[in-house]
Amino acid sequence: MTRIGIVANEVSGDQLAASLIHALKAKRPELRFEGMTGPAMEAEGCKSLARMDPVMGLVEVLKHLPGLLSLRRRLFHHFQIAPPDLFLGVDAPDFNLALETRLKAEGIRTAHFVSPTVWAWRQKRVKKLCRAVDLMLCIFPFEVDFLQRNSVTASYVGHPLADEIPLESTAPEGIRSELGLDPDRPVIAILPGSRMSELGMLSAPFLQTAIWCLQRHPELQFVAPMVNAKIRTAFSEQIVEVAPDLPIILLDGEARKAIQAADVVLTASGTATLETLLLKRPMVVGYRLAALTYWLVKTFNLVKIPHMAMANLIAEERLAPEFLQGEVRPETLGQALLDFLESPARRAGVVTRYRQLHEGLRCDAANRAADAVLALIDQ
Repeated sequence: MTRIGIVANEVSGDQLAASLIHALKAKRPELRFEGMTGPAMEAEGCKSLARMDPVMGLVEVLKHLPGLLSLRRRLFHHFQIAPPDLFLGVDAPDFNLALETRLKAEGIRTAHFVSPTVWAWRQKRVKKLCRAVDLMLCIFPFEVDFLQRNSVTASYVGHPLADEIPLESTAPEGIRSELGLDPDRPVIAILPGSRMSELGMLSAPFLQTAIWCLQRHPELQFVAPMVNAKIRTAFSEQIVEVAPDLPIILLDGEARKAIQAADVVLTASGTATLETLLLKRPMVVGYRLAALTYWLVKTFNLVKIPHMAMANLIAEERLAPEFLQGEVRPETLGQALLDFLESPARRAGVVTRYRQLHEGLRCDAANRAADAVLALIDQ
């Protein structure tokens, strides 16, 4: 009986792991899985040695650190006593890489699904990957070249989100009616970030940008998805303070619908730019860091990527205008938004390019990852 040890420690990782378990069992029903699980993994038949407990933020990590270290030691000892045919860490690199390193030193083959962003910053961390994994499963094509240049065996499997989101773009008019927007008036979606720190940096300039655009195009309407109640409350307070008369609808979640309803999207950097690319909407990206963080990044050249937005990194060109720190001003962001709104041909060109990129990311990631995992087991 072939056994696979598997560990996820985030909600997104639970979903990724469950999809991979499903694909593996479809190819080899006799496989058995055990590890640190979430509900989606358990629904696929994975035996739980421990339940995942996502921890976010430095303070929370420090508070839970003794328990996390104890849990990692317990998992290591379990797999040391009963070695699996393969150990698979799913994302959560701070937890998984150290566990993978110890298991690999014991002679257990290891794979990791979703590469840490060593290609973007603190690139010396790639040496840890060499010690930790026999195979890195990559969701972005540019990761493979970097890892292989640094002696990490890597395989590109495609991005699960690209499989999930349809290739054909959804017309905005029907979505607008569903959300209570006028289907015949242009829409700008505002995505100010999913963390309070981002919101504190971006909500005011993003709302000021909306006002700047509205003054030039009074027919505009706005929509903004809120990831949770805390974010919604903070953003609502900013609207009252900065833009009390702005015609804006706030949504509880439903980021995809907000993006689909829009002609153009104003967004923070992050996963939202990838989702906007896959939904094929032009975007303008703004991002601010705390002053000290920005000084450290610039002074010590900690970030080594040509673009800030994931969408632009994938495209290897600046299809989405990017603005950082002091560039995040109403007139700079606003003009970039209006450049898209006032040029249907430019919007169409970006949409065509985004479709091409979506096709390149849409690889049936779970099945490709399963094939790579099985090939490693069969070596």
